[in-house]
Amino acid sequence: MAEHTSSSITIEAAPADVMGVIADFDRYPEWTGEVKEAEVLEKDDHGRAAQVRLLLDAGAIKDDHTLAYTWTGANEVSWSLVKSQMLRALDGSYRLAALDNGTRTEVTYQLTVDVKIPMLGMIKRKAEKVIIDRALAGLKKRVESGPAGHAAGAADATASADEAKKL
Repeated sequence: MAEHTSSSITIEAAPADVMGVIADFDRYPEWTGEVKEAEVLEKDDHGRAAQVRLLLDAGAIKDDHTLAYTWTGANEVSWSLVKSQMLRALDGSYRLAALDNGTRTEVTYQLTVDVKIPMLGMIKRKAEKVIIDRALAGLKKRVESGPAGHAAGAADATASADEAKKL
């Protein structure tokens, strides 16, 4: 059974603002270090991404894969691997919890990675930790950069995109 890695971070924004950035897959290459390309392949009945193809380069883990997304309420999204060249499993979730009457958000990211090639558990967990830490730091920076970082302000995002590219 694969072990999972998780970490949390507090973001100075409402949960809806944080989830807006998480749900905006087209902009992932602008603020995540590992996602080089993202393409929504299928949407659910609510217009949210149901399947997304991602080109990932996370050092030890490089892959072109497709994930299926499940949205639970307004504050949780989870995913599981549909197909991959290198991965046997890539399951994860973002869980958001409102803090301080909804003005801040605690984001918990959980991830399980299982590769098809032999890899020491220690190296795999380190890769998971790097992916999580970079994703959370990038998410925090993107959300806290102001309206240009949010999906609602996507048309204004050009000015802050250069700032948000690196963690």
